Amino acid sequence: MDERFSGFGAFILYSITAGMMLFILAPLLLVMAVSVSDSYFVTFPPQGFTLKWYAKVLQDRDFLEAMRLSILLALGTTAGSLLLGVPAAFALVRGRFYGLAAIKGFLLSPLIFPALVTGLALLQVLTKLGSQDARINLLIGHVVVTSPYVIRTVVTSLQLVDENLEDAARTLGANRLTTFWRVTLPQIASGVAAGGLFAFMVSFDNYPVTMWLANSEYSPVPLVLMRQLVNVFDPSVPAMSTIIILMAMVGVLLLEKLVGLRRALAA
Repeated sequence: MDERFSGFGAFILYSITAGMMLFILAPLLLVMAVSVSDSYFVTFPPQGFTLKWYAKVLQDRDFLEAMRLSILLALGTTAGSLLLGVPAAFALVRGRFYGLAAIKGFLLSPLIFPALVTGLALLQVLTKLGSQDARINLLIGHVVVTSPYVIRTVVTSLQLVDENLEDAARTLGANRLTTFWRVTLPQIASGVAAGGLFAFMVSFDNYPVTMWLANSEYSPVPLVLMRQLVNVFDPSVPAMSTIIILMAMVGVLLLEKLVGLRRALAA
């Protein structure tokens, strides 16, 4: 629709929207403001302006190691979620077999159960299986909780795919793999990209599941932040949080650049 709101109704609508956005962004803006405070204690409004807390964070070996681990874990989780989620989405949309609804509910169940319960259940299962490598356990746990995001977005994209184009490609001699790569994938690219971004960010910032599966040797960023909050709560903690917020913003901008934010979210 090309029609735009105007008049007093538009003023009310835009005012309410601006108020809601401010309410949502206020905690993030507060964290970012405190991270540049010159005080050695967390105070608001900030006292002075300095970037020394960022310098301290970027020289903290524990934080840098945790950041490296979290990035690698999130990348591995994203790859695993896509490898499992995309075929699962195809089965749910194109499959015609008994119990389809039950299987769909099972695959999406991690979105329903509390994350703490899911993490504890994964810990018990992996312990019974004898898995003692924290990195493998973290990867398995994060793939379990992030795959539903990929499935949801890809399922929605697949429902909008024009199957006549696939039939035409097959009629012209393309095999199934070529048809998927040249015809289907471009149509669901926005859903795949959105699901991958959700998987990356959920994995990177996941605390409830990570808390159960990590150990003292392999501690991702959420656990390091929690330890800092408990031990020494100075502006370096908001600085760490601001770095994570900026990473999320970069991810959203990349999604907008690659496939378009509106198109991806529409998936």
